[in-house]
Amino acid sequence: MFTSADQKRMLHYILCDVSASVFFAAFGAVYEQFSHEVYSYAMIYAFAVPLVPGALLLTLMICCTKRLPSAGALVLWHAGLAAFTVWLTFSGVLEIYGTTNRLTAVYPAAGAVLTAAGAIAYICGRKKPESARQQEQVSLKK
Repeated sequence: MFTSADQKRMLHYILCDVSASVFFAAFGAVYEQFSHEVYSYAMIYAFAVPLVPGALLLTLMICCTKRLPSAGALVLWHAGLAAFTVWLTFSGVLEIYGTTNRLTAVYPAAGAVLTAAGAIAYICGRKKPESARQQEQVSLKK
């Protein structure tokens, strides 16, 4: 069983992920509306990065697992997702504009490192929800 603090933290991240997905979907739609019939798949699908590995994965963790990620693991994971989303958006803008930039190679590398660090932090992180730890501490004090 999870504490209400764990659930609030996870729901906060899910809400932020869904909000980011809506924002990037609207941004991509508006940007491509004014792009003079030039489209970019990177811009079109940038909304999926915070939605699928962000909100959907966290929802599945709440529903199907007995272990939630620590705050540090969540921050690393979402920083990686943000790097991937910025990379897709920036690449899409450059594709629509008709140019390239070698600095766009930094974003996927940073995203991969950050999401891998978040996954490793989750795997090596805490083994029990906070409520189980608190119950153990209370029982040890008695």
